[in-house]
Amino acid sequence: MDDAEKLIIIGSGPAGYTAAIYAARADLKPLLFTGGQIGGQLTTTTEIENFPGFPEGIMGPELMFNMSQQAEKFGTRFAFEEVLSVTQEACSGLFVVTTSGGAYKAQAVIVATGAAARYLGIEGEKELIGHGLTACATCDGAFYRDVPVCVVGGGDSACEEATFLTRFASKVYLIHRRDQLRASKAMQQRVLTNEKIEPLWNSTISAYHKDAEGELSSVTLKDTQTGAERELEVKCVFMAIGHQPNSKFIGNLADVDAAGFIVSQPGSTATKTPGLFVAGDVGDAVYRQAISAAGMGCRAALDAERYLLTLS
Repeated sequence: MDDAEKLIIIGSGPAGYTAAIYAARADLKPLLFTGGQIGGQLTTTTEIENFPGFPEGIMGPELMFNMSQQAEKFGTRFAFEEVLSVTQEACSGLFVVTTSGGAYKAQAVIVATGAAARYLGIEGEKELIGHGLTACATCDGAFYRDVPVCVVGGGDSACEEATFLTRFASKVYLIHRRDQLRASKAMQQRVLTNEKIEPLWNSTISAYHKDAEGELSSVTLKDTQTGAERELEVKCVFMAIGHQPNSKFIGNLADVDAAGFIVSQPGSTATKTPGLFVAGDVGDAVYRQAISAAGMGCRAALDAERYLLTLS
């Protein structure tokens, strides 16, 4: 095991960074793979008001940067690579983490890869991502000043995205397939009283339309009750319809539920494979909050430390 890492952490959101802070302070010298979206989903979030310790709120990217700095301070090493697969050697029991840059061995692994934004899966969607279709209002909202845009979804995230976009867009349509929002009452109130936001109930997008330059120009809306269709002029569609757990790369080393969330053992972050642990949204089908992800990262690091002691 001389050439193996003690601990590899996969993912750089609040779960991964918190796990790294605890593991580094325990002198485990963790190696953390950031993945393609450094900082995770919170880097696409505006002001966070419910993370303890910040009574005035804090921007998502700033919180993630602070966490990464704290992890680095205690000795965490970072690899800016995407993990493609995790396997286990039968003879040694070591985990083999294969990335876009090579292969690494580890005695223990914490999976904290979060979840990726969902899209509608209709024709032409992939080609429009970055050309009028996005899942990040914080990243792209400022590109759509004084033009109409829409947000797809009815939960807290959709309401937050719509509210944020009113800073830039001339009009924000909130497209929801039902006749009432699923968001918390506070978020609903914020949206329904904003004169720049217009909810479009019982509606879904059935088609995208592009201009001569290949940019989004409008969408076809379909009434979920009558089937009637109409065209709506918007310059960007912001998706806010949930996320897909990033768990496929783990193969059969961990069980997943029907939605793809990694299943851990009762009262632990351990998976069915000894030495493999899960933290954050990729293993949380219920709460999916920054603070619960951070707490799960702490638990996973402590569980991994105890596991590694059994190998000594």
